[in-house]
Amino acid sequence: MKLAKDAKDLRMHKRRGPTKREWSLYAMCAVPVLLVLVFNYLPMYGLIIAFKNYKYSLGIFGSEWVGFRNFEFFVTSSDFIRLVRNTVGLNAIFIVFGIVCAVILSIMLYELKSRLATKIFQTTLLTPHFLSWVIVSYMLYGFLHPQYGILNGFMENTLHIQPLDWYATPSVWPFILTIASIWKHVAMDSILYYAALMGIDSSLIEAARIDGAGKFKIYRYIILPELVSLITILTIMKIGNIFRADFGLFYQLPRDIGILYPTTDVIDTYIFRTMRVIGDMGMSSAVGFLQSLVGFVLVVATNYVSKKVSDTSLF
Repeated sequence: MKLAKDAKDLRMHKRRGPTKREWSLYAMCAVPVLLVLVFNYLPMYGLIIAFKNYKYSLGIFGSEWVGFRNFEFFVTSSDFIRLVRNTVGLNAIFIVFGIVCAVILSIMLYELKSRLATKIFQTTLLTPHFLSWVIVSYMLYGFLHPQYGILNGFMENTLHIQPLDWYATPSVWPFILTIASIWKHVAMDSILYYAALMGIDSSLIEAARIDGAGKFKIYRYIILPELVSLITILTIMKIGNIFRADFGLFYQLPRDIGILYPTTDVIDTYIFRTMRVIGDMGMSSAVGFLQSLVGFVLVVATNYVSKKVSDTSLF
């Protein structure tokens, strides 16, 4: 009888239509849905440029159709291997070290007993996240200047070793870029992990301490398992952008110096130079489309593997 009554109520609700409260919820969703449609889906018709020899005078639909020639130009170029190696390799390093540092930082904040100290440290650590890469590049230049830099002055006057011309030494820049990326972004990721740690039942930790568990075992068997699912989800999302570099980081910090290209030139800076020097919109669009396609495939593949291995996935 109850099932029949519920089915009757459902049919009556469908005939009646949405209620006033439901219309209010639909109205709240209308603005973000409209923004997504306008800024994310409507511009997708511009993907046609990737398959055309785009001419400003002819427009998108009037330009010559060239098929996959733009993709072929990029894949067969002499810079392709270097660009992919730098983009994927450095992003992989950023992901690994970024996660490790963010987890360690969140645990350190979790161990603080004073709420005031926690807020002070969080505010201080978050400050770099809101700095422009342009500002950071000038800060770094003052630190690494070949003649007047703080680091070279310390090396020469205190350590009595030969100063290094940092902007003419490509081999050191993977380390510099990794440190800069972690310094700028680690605090934002650590807040997510810290929020997850705040949800841990304190009675579990107290019980472990009563049973004689030390700090290491508490971290290993209670704290880290609580973070595994969040680490997996954030890693999947970051892998989706592993083929797409942070333009400000790779362009502003090395100051677009040609001698540093072997270790600092990535796909995004290559696209920028292509548009700036030769104005090839077709090739630039093709490379951008390729980045999005590879990112989508990597997210789906990583999510599938994660679901099979650990039963934790993004979708």
